[in-house]
Amino acid sequence: MKKTEKKEEKNNGVVSYDAKDIYVLEGLDPVRKRPGMYIGTTSADGLHHLIWEVVDNSIDEAMGGYAKNIRMELLKDNKVAVTDDGRGIPVDIHKQTKKSALETVLTTLHAGGKFGGESYKVSGGLHGVGVSVVNALSTWLRAEVNRDGNVYAQEYKRGKPMTPVKKIGKSRGAGTGTKITFSPDPEIFSKIEFDFNKIVGHLRHQAYLTKGVNIEIIDERGEYPVFYGFCFDGGLRSFIRALTAGQSGEKIQDNVFYVQKESEGIEVEAAFTYTSEMESQEMSFANNIYTMDGGMHLTGFRTALTRTLNDYARQSGVIKDVNDNLTGDDVREGLVALVSVRIREPQFEGQTKARLGNAEARTAVDAVVSEALKEFLERYSADAKSIIGKNMLAAKARKAAKAAKDTVLRKGMLEGMTLPGKLADCSSRNPAESELFIVEGDSAGGSCKQGRDRRTQAVLPLRGKILNVEKSRIDKILLNKEIRSLVVALGTAISDKFDLSKLRYHKVVIMSDADVDGEHICTLLLTLFFRYFPQVIENGHLFIAQPPLFRIQKGKEVHYVYSDAEREKAVKIFGGAGESVNVQRYKGLGEMNPDQLWETTMNPGNRMLKKVTVENSIEASRLFDILMGEEVEPRKNFIQAHAAAAKNIDI
Repeated sequence: MKKTEKKEEKNNGVVSYDAKDIYVLEGLDPVRKRPGMYIGTTSADGLHHLIWEVVDNSIDEAMGGYAKNIRMELLKDNKVAVTDDGRGIPVDIHKQTKKSALETVLTTLHAGGKFGGESYKVSGGLHGVGVSVVNALSTWLRAEVNRDGNVYAQEYKRGKPMTPVKKIGKSRGAGTGTKITFSPDPEIFSKIEFDFNKIVGHLRHQAYLTKGVNIEIIDERGEYPVFYGFCFDGGLRSFIRALTAGQSGEKIQDNVFYVQKESEGIEVEAAFTYTSEMESQEMSFANNIYTMDGGMHLTGFRTALTRTLNDYARQSGVIKDVNDNLTGDDVREGLVALVSVRIREPQFEGQTKARLGNAEARTAVDAVVSEALKEFLERYSADAKSIIGKNMLAAKARKAAKAAKDTVLRKGMLEGMTLPGKLADCSSRNPAESELFIVEGDSAGGSCKQGRDRRTQAVLPLRGKILNVEKSRIDKILLNKEIRSLVVALGTAISDKFDLSKLRYHKVVIMSDADVDGEHICTLLLTLFFRYFPQVIENGHLFIAQPPLFRIQKGKEVHYVYSDAEREKAVKIFGGAGESVNVQRYKGLGEMNPDQLWETTMNPGNRMLKKVTVENSIEASRLFDILMGEEVEPRKNFIQAHAAAAKNIDI
């Protein structure tokens, strides 16, 4: 493409958006041959990514101030429709492609209004990249454009236009907008099943980030339509209130810090509050895209926060020693923060856009937050006092915990400590083939040790329920004998000493009884891994064993089943032959003989393991806080709200 200088063209103050504003960088690559290059995966995440790409175009219209309403509909027969009241994709002939601009956008990769000119100042999706990929990966797509007093339409089959763009009628009123309806291709996606809750969560975030836009979500697949609607005039302020509404900790601030300002051509929006919790929540966005790994904008926010709070603490006389400083960890304890930037040319790192790389975003956020936070602290002196008090308490606890941890380490309780005596290790020293079973109690541990494959399977029995780490600091955690045994067995160390490369087993399996106590022990262990060994989960090393609930025998024929429904089905099948059927309910792992435990739960050829994954770390953190935190009321409310889903729990 030739490099051209294009002047901004306006009509009565409105930036032009016609065929000449659609820029084409290259032809459509064979998206259908390599869909993973464009949507990351053809699993459920990739399927939902199709929706995000189409919705992003509508969000971009809203961010530019051209759209106020967006509707996303899940229709029958796996169809999805997204409608907005933006300007409508241009339909006039494109000078470069000699086709309608609408067809150009829908059939050409890297064609859209965001590659040049002034049609879009900022965007999340690259208008044309996303929608053309969606078109290529759909069996059918229909585009309807309301523009210039007329309604235009064109249909496509697997990315190929079935007809030219046609005028199908007159616009009703003076409205404009675009409607894209598509049906994902089963040749590309092995399972087409949209998760309504996932969609609602994603679009709720978009509504928070696009202040004042009205987003409607309708699921018409069932007998009755299900409707959600979002519109948040408070923007990130509303988002902060939603994030802290279900937390167990008390609020430290009366007023939420909030700023929205432009610096160096970058629009910066940030909000935060503090709670009495130890954990922090920080979410960052660039052009409405969630950057889960942070980036320069989050770095700028953290720098501004730490420096400004240190300056205020010194000026107010709270910090007197010139060499004493609040660290980044001190000022982030209990912090719930959101940072959003809108930038002309975002530089995302990685295929999934998980990190923002623009250095100018760091300086812009730093400047905006520093100035606004200084004013906030001076204006709200009571909040300032509470925040600094929280920071100083965190610093004091950090120093005490470090001293206690150093004492523990000096005593040799972790470093250099031999493997725990209760660990029955495997003979293999190859982590890739080695498995560690964390088992509840000595009885079950004994059965596991006898029934295992001694070459590749290690067994670590734990006595009773381990410490709830959600309520404890690292110094207290390291004094717990059962946790210490587990840390040593894993080989990775813990906290700032953690090293995933030293993990001795690439399959770590939690194996507990199928009763309330067993589920509680499993939850305590999951809390430990989520808070202190997240890399073990992220790298796919943590699993939960699925022991059978029943042993069903008729004569010499034996079957193991894993639910009440399977039991009823098996008894019905066996019961028709006249011979009596013996049903044994396993209350605990210790009731199973070693050979039964091997056959059903440990043998790689027969067993069922659930891999532990974290799809949404923020939501997972919130749930652990509710279920395992100090406060009783949020936990009580959660249990009451979800009691119906737990009606079949065996107590």
